[in-house]
Amino acid sequence: MSTATPAGRTAARADQARQPVWFTDADCHLEDFRAVVEVSTDLGDYPYADALEQGVLVYGPRLAGHVSTPEGRRDVQAELARALSDGPGVVVFRQAVATDVVDRATAVFEAMVADQKASGGAAGDHFGTPGANDRVWGAADKLAVRDPEVFADYYAADVLALVCEAWLGRGYQLTSQVNVVNPGGQAQTAHRDYHLGFMGAEQALAYPSHVHALSPLMTLQGAVAHCDMPLETGPTLYLPHSHKYPAGYVAFHQPEFTAYFDDHRVQLPLATGDAAFFNPAVFHGAGTNTTTDVRRMANLLQVSSAFGRAMEVVDRTAMVEALFPVLAARWAEGADEQQLRAVVAASAEGYAFPTNLDLDQPVDGLAPPTQADVVLRAVQEGWDAGRLSEALHAQDERRRSGV
Repeated sequence: MSTATPAGRTAARADQARQPVWFTDADCHLEDFRAVVEVSTDLGDYPYADALEQGVLVYGPRLAGHVSTPEGRRDVQAELARALSDGPGVVVFRQAVATDVVDRATAVFEAMVADQKASGGAAGDHFGTPGANDRVWGAADKLAVRDPEVFADYYAADVLALVCEAWLGRGYQLTSQVNVVNPGGQAQTAHRDYHLGFMGAEQALAYPSHVHALSPLMTLQGAVAHCDMPLETGPTLYLPHSHKYPAGYVAFHQPEFTAYFDDHRVQLPLATGDAAFFNPAVFHGAGTNTTTDVRRMANLLQVSSAFGRAMEVVDRTAMVEALFPVLAARWAEGADEQQLRAVVAASAEGYAFPTNLDLDQPVDGLAPPTQADVVLRAVQEGWDAGRLSEALHAQDERRRSGV
């Protein structure tokens, strides 16, 4: 039974009424953003943290003693969940993964980068200049297949599971991308992350505001340092508390918010084996590597909720191949475009991820075309069935794992 008072329920309804169902650019006000982010974090509210550095909560090896019992583990996870939601949105774990294990994984990742270069492949980037740095997309399964002993030792580090379960619960899906920022590599533009953070402003505006609130609850972002990262190497820049701004997936595209980030962001040095985890709605970006000799390597972890999947397995390629003659004929007869899009939405894959970013790289945006994009183009441009089938199966092949 709810314990909320009538006055409390009225206030909650008033708050909901004030937030629009559909955000627009006009809903982004820098003064409102400043009111959200210009707050202090009280270390006393987080008894398991060792320190507060530049507004970021830092946890050390003593955490292991607190998670040795089921009750202690749940208490720690409750604190981490609060830190990522109501707190600064960023937490750092010192010595999260043993240095010798990180070094062994680094050797495997370096070999992967060398293999990519030898094959002539160049990895693209979402928020930086393609080719300026080194990327290994899909590094989780590549590492497991290439060196299962290293994989097992690396992901046995309890801190990784501790924070993933704290934010996402059980059944989470871990992916990893190795990012090497070479000497001179420039800072990324401030952004939010997956899901809505990988969309352009216009695309993000197509989602109602409650989905903007849901998106960061579906993913946890993290990074394990694979080398010492003093500030001159450009470790990640953060703006604590920025995840609490409701219209942030629209605002981060606007110049005044970028300028504010550049003036107020924080940056913590990391040592080999340290890990940072953050709410994906926190404004952040990789820093500039001003050194002449340090290749700054991090294993970027993107961990997804088990709930972001459909109940049934559906062969969407078979569906749209069967439907295409009907759609093409109706379009030729002058069918309403909205009806066409509704049928495509009910049949084709309408989201670009998960995919293999070695092969299916973003073109003219932050994400590659979806299957629905291909089908709509085929109908509207008058493709024949053979051309569509070839494009669909080529797209399916690009979405397969790289191992």
